[in-house]
Amino acid sequence: MTTKAIALKTLTATAVLCALTATAQAATIGGTDVTYGGYVKLDAMWSDYSAGAPAGTSVGRDFYVPSTTPVGNDDNSDAVFDMHARESRFNFGTATLLDNGKTVKTHIELDFLASAPGGNERVSNSYSPRIRHAFISYDGWLFGQTWSNFQNVGALPEALDFIGPAEGTVFVRQSQIKYTTGAWSFSLENPESTITTPGGGMAVTDDASLPDFTARYTHKADWGNFVVAALARQLTYKVGGVDADETSFGISASGMVKFGEDNLKFMLTQGKGLGRYVGVNVAHGAVLNGNDLDAIDSTSGFIAYQHKWNSKWRSTFLYSFFSADNNTDLLSISGDPTESSQSYSANILYSPVKRLTFGAEFKHAERELESGVDGDMDRLQFSVKYAF
Repeated sequence: MTTKAIALKTLTATAVLCALTATAQAATIGGTDVTYGGYVKLDAMWSDYSAGAPAGTSVGRDFYVPSTTPVGNDDNSDAVFDMHARESRFNFGTATLLDNGKTVKTHIELDFLASAPGGNERVSNSYSPRIRHAFISYDGWLFGQTWSNFQNVGALPEALDFIGPAEGTVFVRQSQIKYTTGAWSFSLENPESTITTPGGGMAVTDDASLPDFTARYTHKADWGNFVVAALARQLTYKVGGVDADETSFGISASGMVKFGEDNLKFMLTQGKGLGRYVGVNVAHGAVLNGNDLDAIDSTSGFIAYQHKWNSKWRSTFLYSFFSADNNTDLLSISGDPTESSQSYSANILYSPVKRLTFGAEFKHAERELESGVDGDMDRLQFSVKYAF
């Protein structure tokens, strides 16, 4: 048997053992540590919409996306039931010690959410895998796709919903070059603009001449952590002879405070033209006004408290909000955009063993347009998750 075949057989056997023992370590081959992990999750959701349910193909039926909450006639209440395993994911990583004593790492992660349907719910329920993370890290540098440096993933509360505080959190994964030194990190990230066009439509433009720039400071202590992040970027619209651009700025403060076994997580973000960076793009970055862009100001945030009832039971109580300061002088152009969104949720989670969790969660969400037209959703979700 060749050395390559032996190595492959060793890797396969160790990976199987890894899955059975629920460890992340898969194998060490030729000085490279190979790891494998992820989780399998089933979600069952009963959702009641005050203004009619979104189409079954809507991403808002898979997890809470504020912009998909229908608004309008309160007499059009509609309840729907959905069940899927699309949040399930797996990741693969390597770590190699180099001759200079430093380590180069790689990480790739895939799941099946928000991807173009590869099948249907009649027979196959097939869905295309999508890339979440793919990056290289070396000597303080990161190259590839991962969470934006403007986002504090550690502030996200434990929820059954895929995001949880969807309208209140910065939530972006994208390609970037990031450098971290001590408590500071800086990044150049992929630019993209979402612009409101005449009639209230949306244009997604990818013609910025500069990358998005972020800077972040993280303070860690025994009591928890506190993160401040800043964003500067260029909004652009260069279509049909129009050549418009506008500068966008934002700042976000977030963190976690420990209270014994309990914890409090929070985030507050304010900025001009943040668009896709907050609320899962519940508001666009700017409105096209002739040959100019009018950036949309917004404020968003959340607060979540997690209580440990005992070693196996825990609950998270969450409030999340988003508010846009739309220019009412431009409503004839922008149509009737989202003015605010908010949600409340509470869950109960049970882990009979460390990596297996059963849970139930209730969420109430509301969305209101600038005209005052609104709608809401009540969702009861049940989930089972096993992390490996």
